[in-house]
Amino acid sequence: MIKGRLDSELGQIEINPEVIASYAGSVAVECFGIVGMAAVSMKDGLVKLLRRESLTKGIEVSINNNCITIDFHVIVAYGVSIHAVADNLMENVKYKVEEFTGMRVEKINILVEGVRAID
Repeated sequence: MIKGRLDSELGQIEINPEVIASYAGSVAVECFGIVGMAAVSMKDGLVKLLRRESLTKGIEVSINNNCITIDFHVIVAYGVSIHAVADNLMENVKYKVEEFTGMRVEKINILVEGVRAID
């Protein structure tokens, strides 16, 4: 696991990808149209809605040359425009993660794993 590394005049700052995934997940579930993160079972192909404390299981973060790539496995609300929800998610996460980490978000991939009605 490659950590993000920032240099300052006082030393180095290393950011674990799990920290970025946790922060990005909390930003994502606040976006309109996102029901939650999804975990996909490889053996049977079932999609499970993750609880708030398990959000990072639906997010993959990779860091290469201090540029962040984030993959979100999401469940969207029934009846919303997936394109509009994905655009909103990408813009919010990009802005907030860049502010939070000081590193550039190079790419955000949205993998829609399911649709659920909002209660």
